[in-house]
Amino acid sequence: MTGVLRDMYMLEFLDLPEPYKEYDLKKAILKNMKKFLLEFGRDFIFIDEEYHVQVGNNDYYVDLLFYHRELQCLVAIDLKIDDFKPEYMGKMDFYLEALDRDIKKPHENPSVGMILCKNADTDVVEYSLSRSLSQTMIAEYKTKLIDKSILQRKLAELYDIAEEEVKNSQQD
Repeated sequence: MTGVLRDMYMLEFLDLPEPYKEYDLKKAILKNMKKFLLEFGRDFIFIDEEYHVQVGNNDYYVDLLFYHRELQCLVAIDLKIDDFKPEYMGKMDFYLEALDRDIKKPHENPSVGMILCKNADTDVVEYSLSRSLSQTMIAEYKTKLIDKSILQRKLAELYDIAEEEVKNSQQD
């Protein structure tokens, strides 16, 4: 999966108003599918939204389901508008098992999961993934770029600090 899926995605093209709900995020992705796929990279094929999976007498729905040509597997994406929580892993593991048992074709590789959330504490992610046998990754997304004026001001501050350090090192 390394090199194919990243741990950060810029989704500013979704133009989401604050605050927004998971439904709004999903609808904005679907409306901007071409840009979303360009951000995610090559070889993704969109299968469906709210992909229905039935286990026993219960119905479950994967937010977004893709197929990845290079990996030759299904890619389930669970959308979250908040910080990553460990319990999201259990849900994804369940989805991946259901996809592998009931949907995956015999020649395909095991399904891969991505939990796409607003923020992910690296320690919480590491603990959550440490015992999981599934191929799931946690990725963050940003819907707004840093304001240009703030970025310019911070860059100017860094330049001034670097310039001062150069002057100090030349005086020593």
